[in-house]
Amino acid sequence: MNNTIKIPGLEDVIITKVEEFEDRIAIFVEMKVQTHICPKCGKKTRKIHDYRVQKIKHLKWFERLSYIFYRKRRYRCDTCGKRFYEKNTIVDRYQRFSKEWNRAVNIRSVRAKTFKEISQQFGASPSTIIRRFDELAEKELKDVEELPRVISIDEYKGDTKEGKYQVIIANGETKEPIDILPNRRKKTIANYLRKYGAKVDVVVMDMSPSFKAAVNKALDRPVIVADRFHFCRYIYWALDAVRRRVQSTWNDYDRKKCKKMRYVFYKDSGKLSDKDRWYLNRYCQMSEELRAAYQLKEKYCKWFQQAKQNGLEKIQETKKGLYRFYELVEESGIPEFKRNIQTLKNWQTEILNSFVYGYSNGFLEGINNHTKVMKRNAFGFRNFRRSRARILLSHKYKEIGVHVG
Repeated sequence: MNNTIKIPGLEDVIITKVEEFEDRIAIFVEMKVQTHICPKCGKKTRKIHDYRVQKIKHLKWFERLSYIFYRKRRYRCDTCGKRFYEKNTIVDRYQRFSKEWNRAVNIRSVRAKTFKEISQQFGASPSTIIRRFDELAEKELKDVEELPRVISIDEYKGDTKEGKYQVIIANGETKEPIDILPNRRKKTIANYLRKYGAKVDVVVMDMSPSFKAAVNKALDRPVIVADRFHFCRYIYWALDAVRRRVQSTWNDYDRKKCKKMRYVFYKDSGKLSDKDRWYLNRYCQMSEELRAAYQLKEKYCKWFQQAKQNGLEKIQETKKGLYRFYELVEESGIPEFKRNIQTLKNWQTEILNSFVYGYSNGFLEGINNHTKVMKRNAFGFRNFRRSRARILLSHKYKEIGVHVG
């Protein structure tokens, strides 16, 4: 064979022969004879004692499994008689898989859909892949020492043995996930924040009473910021409730058509097409209450856009605008809006904080969506420790390629 060819992972070996079979490739290699230092007495030796052939699983070649048959030497020290194997760049001690194989499996175990898929690709058992992943997770994931100044917290449905819901904590400024808690119980969250949250000043969250209670219990008067999506949706929920109630009294055609075209009520009025605007006017003309509900939604959207522009400098103006919206809702007498703005009143300080500090949990919702996709691909995770490692490592190495192996 032409030994001038440099094969990745086998640059330092001598390839003596390559045999090709129907479904696999055998590569016969050996190392160059070199002077070695005796591990017992420290003397140099080039004396060869004997040879042994070791079979090593390697990466695929041209979609075929490949095996390395390594003819490894044992050296003998002339001074003390110690026998020892030569140093090599192919395989670690006590391993049956090449170093390149292990590196590729470590990368793919983080990014691939399932461990079974990787095992089929690399020609190993799922338990072998899982062991490799567990070793990588133990090496790469360090325990949290201290939480940053701004954190974001949210829950997602994990369905592990530790609980139905898990809580993810991320850095609100760098948008990187920090840790995942096994359940969403108030005691679990409070104990974690009390242990690691000495420097936390700002907490971004959805409008969960249990989250709020846990944060206030564990931290010393933190600034709580309500996520904008979660308080805005109460207005859209109220509008949708009015639409469903009103259209239930219409004839079948209008009721079904209004349900189908319901998006025209939620869409930005400036982005409506002529067709969308025609349907919007038609259904608003059929019900004065629905028209009033839509106008309230438009008033809220106008206040929201102005509040984002006001920021910290004009927060008092934003607060007055919110009070004016409360008055409009009370004057309208629409029960769905009156009920939902009570929630906004309960969270008013946290809502105004969102315009003062400008933090959002939008990135965390994206992480949760990616987590749900991972969970569906794997048909669920029962082991919380392993699912936590998959989520954190997949985001830690999100820029790494998936073509390896």
